This record gives sequence, structure tokens and C-alpha cells, in this order.
Amino acid sequence: MKTLILGGDGYLGWPTCMYFANLGHEVYTVDNFCKRQIELEVGVTPLNKVFTLQERIDFWNKNSNNKIELFTGDILNHKFLYEILEKIKPENIIHYAEQPSAPYSMADRQKAYFTQSNNVLGNLNLLFAMKKYCKDAHLIKLGTMGEYGTPNIDIEEGWLDIEHKGRKEKILYPKKPNSFYHLSKVHDTNNIEFCCRNWGLKSTDLNQGVVYGFHTKETMLDEKLQTSFHYDEVFGTVINRFITQAVLGKNLTVYGKGGQQRGYLNIMDTLNCVRMASENPPDAGEFNIFNQFTETFTVSDIAFKIQKALDKINLKIKIDNLKNPRNELEEHYYNPSNDKFIKLGLKPHLFNDELIISFYKFVKNYENVINKNIIDPKISWSK
Repeated sequence: MKTLILGGDGYLGWPTCMYFANLGHEVYTVDNFCKRQIELEVGVTPLNKVFTLQERIDFWNKNSNNKIELFTGDILNHKFLYEILEKIKPENIIHYAEQPSAPYSMADRQKAYFTQSNNVLGNLNLLFAMKKYCKDAHLIKLGTMGEYGTPNIDIEEGWLDIEHKGRKEKILYPKKPNSFYHLSKVHDTNNIEFCCRNWGLKSTDLNQGVVYGFHTKETMLDEKLQTSFHYDEVFGTVINRFITQAVLGKNLTVYGKGGQQRGYLNIMDTLNCVRMASENPPDAGEFNIFNQFTETFTVSDIAFKIQKALDKINLKIKIDNLKNPRNELEEHYYNPSNDKFIKLGLKPHLFNDELIISFYKFVKNYENVINKNIIDPKISWSK
């Protein structure tokens, strides 16, 4: 099967390229290296050395029978995108090619504008390109659980059946995102649903939780195949930040009261979910939505889990509460559904003591290169 992966240089994009190549897919990937440019702009780097995508693909192709082909360009350039789709005629399109940082999108007007224009218009170009050159392709789009926000009702998988004044309707689940990044994903969802309904496209939207982990079967083959581990406030996630602070012997810094609850999943579960989505495409004209997470935790839950796990190896870690730089509810109801992937047979990798200790040992290897100046938050979401 021909699979085109947009955003192949990214944290998820690169492991997905290798994973699908090993599944026997004919893999093509596209990137404009936007995230690397933002890293330079804001002064952050991954913990580990991440080889260029060209170097990683070259190493992979020399050591694997399942080749990956790279096209360098920007999907905001519709002519470039049209040429790629006309040439490849992909059957699967896995779309990661968007600015992925919520904090970055909230830093100022320019960054919010860039996030929205880059993400929404690039996705819109893709929809028009599919309509023109590969209308039967299955679009697997990376969305986010952050689209929903934290509503005071159960979160269904993308759709909601309602009854209003004696009449019934099925509608897209109401969205209440907390950043311009998450809002861009809401716009993507609406545009994709519209094009499926009006043009007969087919798409699966993966509303993904927070991903943790750095190793997959393929990234462990050689250091040149590793994906990135960020611990900074722009691209890093709370688990990465806490583990890095623990390695430095610093207190784990919980934002606010720590009651912010979200969905989480291991990177290996992400790969399995994307595979399951590709193997179960909707019919033409249908827009399917999966909530892609395996467990839910509050920020305080995560801090306590890390503290407890590291106590087993005689590390005494303390926890601090910081003033929350984000504009979000710190105590709220949160009950999302993830029935679809569970019914398809997903066997989750759980966030347990053994996993936490392995994360700690991985980061400990890089202790001398950790930049202590990029861990604490500097971006205020309410200004």
C-alpha cells in the first residue's frame, strides 16, 4: 500500500515512517523542517542528538529492504502538494505536518497567526489536492483531545446524539479548546468533515492525548534512528519535564493545583492506533473520529507516580506547586471515551513504575547536556 506521511521529521512522524515501512508499505514522506526552525527561533533543542531527516532516511535505506522516499517542501505551497499527490497517488495519507506546540501558539499575536495559518491552510490545501488527484485515498489526520477542552459532560468520540425540542440530530461534539493550537485543530476537523460530506472524501480524525516515550522497535535499532526528546516548555510534555527535573535533583513543578486531567498514551500505542485506523478506513463520504489515549491522569497524579517509582531506586523527589502560566481549569470533570480502539484490540502500554524508571535512566545518560534555563515556564497564556 502506498502511504504518504506528512511531517516525517517530527517526533511522531519519523517513527511512523519506519513503522509503516516495516509493515511493508511503500512509504513516502514530506517535511519543510518547520519545527527545527522554531527550535532555533525560541532557543531550545532536544535532549538527544536528532540526526537530520535526510541522514536518518539515508541510514534506514542502506540498512533496510523497506525504503522511504523524501520530498522536501511546504504543503502551504499547493502546487508542490498537487505535484506530490499526482505523482504518488497514495492510498493512505497520514497528516502530522502542523505546528505542534500549544505554548508557542499562545506566546504572541505573530505565533498565534502562524499556527493558525500554517495548520488550517496547509490542511485545506491537502483536502483540495485529494479531491483533485486521489479522491479515494484515506486521510488519517492527527487531531488532539485538546479540541474538546474540559466539558462538564462525558466526552464522546467526536460525535454527539442530541434531542432538542422533540427533534433528534447527530452533531460534531461541541469544542472548547484552551489554546490557538488546539483551536486550529478544531478548524481542521470542521473542514475535513465538510469535505467528506460534500466531496465524498473519507477520513479518520485521531483525537490524540499527550504522548510520552522515546523508543519504538525501530528507533532502538541505532542512535541515528532516534526520535526527539523535548523537556522545554515549548515542545516538552509534563512527563518529560518531570523526569528531567528528577534527574537534576530538582523538585517536580506542578502548575497550579495540579488537578488538570488529560488523556495520555505511549508512543508505541500511537503507532498501533495509526495502523489500526489505516486498516479500518471509513466508506467514501464518511468522517470517523477516534479518541486516541489509553489512560487519564491529573498533573498531580503524574508527579506522585514519578515520585513513588523513583523512591524504589532510593531517589527522594519533592513536589512543588507553581503559579499556573496557563489559562485553564485546574479542577474539573473529565470522562472521555476511547471505546473504538479498545474494541479493535488495542493492548495499551501502561505508565507504570518500570516504565518511569527506564525513562529516568535514559535521561540520566544526558544529564551533562540538560539546559536548565529552558525548563521553567516563561510564556503566559492570559496576557
